[in-house]
Amino acid sequence: MPQRHLDRLTPIDASFLHQEGPRSHMHVGGLTIAEGPPPAMDDFLEQIRERLHLVPRYRHKLASTALDSGRPVWVDDPNFSLEYHVRHTALPTPGTWVQLQSLAARIFSQQLDRSKPLWEMWLIEGLKDDRFAIITKTHHSLIDGIAGVDLATVLFDLSREPPPIKHSGRAWQPHREPGTVELVAAGVRGALRAALALAEGAVDAITHPDHAFARAREGAEGIGEIIWAGLNPAPETPLNVHIGPHRRFLGIGDSLEDFKIVKNAFGGTVNDVVLAVVAGALRSFLISRGGRTEGLELRALVPVSVRTEGEHHQMGNRIVVMRGPLPVYIADPVQRLRFVSRAMDGLKESKQALGAEVIAGAQNFAPPTILAQASRLNFSTRLYNLIVTNVPGPQFPLYVLGREILEAYPVAFLPENHALAIAIMSYNGQMNFGLLGDFDAVPDIDMIGHGIEEELATLVALAREPVPAGSNGRG
Repeated sequence: MPQRHLDRLTPIDASFLHQEGPRSHMHVGGLTIAEGPPPAMDDFLEQIRERLHLVPRYRHKLASTALDSGRPVWVDDPNFSLEYHVRHTALPTPGTWVQLQSLAARIFSQQLDRSKPLWEMWLIEGLKDDRFAIITKTHHSLIDGIAGVDLATVLFDLSREPPPIKHSGRAWQPHREPGTVELVAAGVRGALRAALALAEGAVDAITHPDHAFARAREGAEGIGEIIWAGLNPAPETPLNVHIGPHRRFLGIGDSLEDFKIVKNAFGGTVNDVVLAVVAGALRSFLISRGGRTEGLELRALVPVSVRTEGEHHQMGNRIVVMRGPLPVYIADPVQRLRFVSRAMDGLKESKQALGAEVIAGAQNFAPPTILAQASRLNFSTRLYNLIVTNVPGPQFPLYVLGREILEAYPVAFLPENHALAIAIMSYNGQMNFGLLGDFDAVPDIDMIGHGIEEELATLVALAREPVPAGSNGRG
């Protein structure tokens, strides 16, 4: 699907607009560090300008369809200025990692202007060790994590030698600003496309009744599982409090190989190890706050991509969410990992993801009030305590104007009453954590980051212990 002028937002994309408030910003992004010296700003702008035709949505802004559908459309911004979206700043030399994290926190504390295309990119000079940084910030209605990785591979290069400049970026001519009639027509077309999809589903049900019945039954079971999960609310924690607009950011860099060592020794997946490490860090954090962890199981909102191979390099969100367990009551790190692994296996075998897809599909026909309520339910503290999202990144180096990107840290978002979100991304052999916290509610965010490092180091040490003679392994 091309990214077109007058495209209607999907229900999932629109839900991020409904959920946003003055304290809960719905943008995501990343912090990357590259080898220096930094490129000249004119060269950096030109490099981006030459790639923008590959991601037309980055020149689109929101417009109402005048039907109060709750789902606006994307339209060309006739006043688009790359210099507005790509910004240039510097840290006081020599800029430290602590200063860079503070700058990232301030940038992510500011909402994006909805009257313009919903993204920013910052080129940051002044880092010590002859390095520079790039911060990207994009509204979640525009992009999800998997698509974001695809975008990085479009905007950045795969080798030190960038392709020759073709000046194709200068040929763009925006459509004129649509009038009321055009916006109404765009809303009608979007509704008709949704109705056509429903009709196609009805035809499929008639021609393949057994398949349709089985999928409908599984979808109903999935919805039932989601309802049952809602009847078992997430516990109250210091992480589920009223938040303000200001943020703290902490980046933690680890090795992907360490997670694989643990996975290979004790079973499960890399994502299971991630959740177990996060659970251990939160256990230590809660104890440091004087909290009790006996019998306490936190719930993580774990986004799962349903983007197919054929949908790569397309914008918009193709995600559903599931609730992953964070058993902070388990002190032993190996037992905690095994519990998480069994629980996640159960989730994968359940029909929660399918139920979430059914609900998302039904939102195609939802009036705006129902759509807004559904978006609030998705981010309710009743369902989960924090977001933990793990995005697989490219396992090869990327370059910007011949300079290698050395590290990449993802940044998630904070819904209302959620003071912490943890995003994880693998990149070129690394496994990097980006912790975003409310400035006032989580002044001790460093303790959570330290806990992540300690929990991983403990598991790696246990995984490397020699297996006793005569043993069948670690079980």
